[in-house]
Amino acid sequence: MILDKNTAMKTAELLLQINAIKLQPQQPFTWASGWQSPIYCDNRIVLSYPTIRNFLREQFASQIEQLYGKPDIIAGVATGAIGIGMLVAEIMGLPFIYVRPEAKKHGRQNQIEGVLEAGQTVVVVEDLISTGKSSLNAVEALRQGGANIKGMLAIFTYGFEVASDNFRKNKIELHTLSNYKFLLQQALKTNYINEDQLKVLSSWNESPDTWKL
Repeated sequence: MILDKNTAMKTAELLLQINAIKLQPQQPFTWASGWQSPIYCDNRIVLSYPTIRNFLREQFASQIEQLYGKPDIIAGVATGAIGIGMLVAEIMGLPFIYVRPEAKKHGRQNQIEGVLEAGQTVVVVEDLISTGKSSLNAVEALRQGGANIKGMLAIFTYGFEVASDNFRKNKIELHTLSNYKFLLQQALKTNYINEDQLKVLSSWNESPDTWKL
């Protein structure tokens, strides 16, 4: 869900500006899953741009407080959301933890890094939502650790129906600063893409697992 349309458009503008998101409707990327995709997203790039990362952390902090007040802890999902999650925790004056995809094989064998006490309220920060599986894996680890999950906020989502279904089934409220719909609006508005390319990009989003150029 988008909380602020102006933020959604501005976030899309900034991500395109620094090539954190690339659109190549005529030369698709191949994802690790094997899917052909006209879009590639690497939001970790924002950490290299102080002005942009500060804008994002301020929007995160504002929306978290608007939605949930102040939670006890901010949790980032490793590895992509560790940096932005820590920045959000810092500006809100809150403790920070992060969640690995799985427990370490050595040492204390932690999956959650940092201090989490049973019953504490947690807002989870993510960089990108595709199917939602890795994000919800982190939520499950936090729940097993006794966390009271208030919700999740991410920089960007592709807006896949499968992701919406997964979050619904797991009873997790998801908000994002921007999404695929606003990205295409911004790209068209700034002539990053034309009307024909818009059609290609829209068709991919409707069935990304079977889409071919």
